[in-house]
Amino acid sequence: MIKLSVNVNKIATLRNSRGGDFPNVVKVSSDIQDFGADGITIHPRPDERHIRYQDAYDLKKIVTTEFNIEGNPISKFMEMVLEICPTQVTLVPDAVDAVTSNAGWDTIKHQSFLKEIIAEFKLKGIRTSIFIDANLNLIEAAATTGADRIELYTEEFATQYGLGNKKAIQPYTKSAILAAELGLGINAGHDLSLDNIQFFAENIPNLSEVSIGHALITESLYLGLENVINMYKYKLSMASKQ
Repeated sequence: MIKLSVNVNKIATLRNSRGGDFPNVVKVSSDIQDFGADGITIHPRPDERHIRYQDAYDLKKIVTTEFNIEGNPISKFMEMVLEICPTQVTLVPDAVDAVTSNAGWDTIKHQSFLKEIIAEFKLKGIRTSIFIDANLNLIEAAATTGADRIELYTEEFATQYGLGNKKAIQPYTKSAILAAELGLGINAGHDLSLDNIQFFAENIPNLSEVSIGHALITESLYLGLENVINMYKYKLSMASKQ
């Protein structure tokens, strides 16, 4: 069964917009788990414009599913992750001023750096994943870093699928096949939605987990959070049966 991890960054954005503590990120995350999600994802950034570093510590106390912390492994991020010891850390090469993640790692250029960082996390027993484009050469290099998984950066697929180009899935399918051959687990995320998730999951062999935030929260404004989580779970279950 493909797992659904819900990214709660947008809940934090809504909270921060009024300067108070409503909606409460911990309470919403607890409810998301109760509604059937398989994990909680957060992506704190240095300016804490949505998820705050304190949120990560607070969430550690209540996440009973899987806790995935994403981010660029700067010193402050490293210290936090090593102290909290989440289920998984997903390494993302964010620029400081990035609005959202917009590129995966160049695992050839940054291989030595990634090996060093990943070794530290693995000493703490933290599963490691590398955010990466659907590029076979980069996936081959990722397999030598010691990472447990890759997370396929799916924006290009989502954009092209929305334009009716279903062939856009092909690089992702090939990437997943290669990753599995190299012993890497496969996650995916970015712009996946109720419109494209089943098609994507049906065409990605050995997919373990999807991380979805912006679309899921937006869809929930119309359809309700519990309902949307179960809609994703249903579509993922249907894909798993293919």
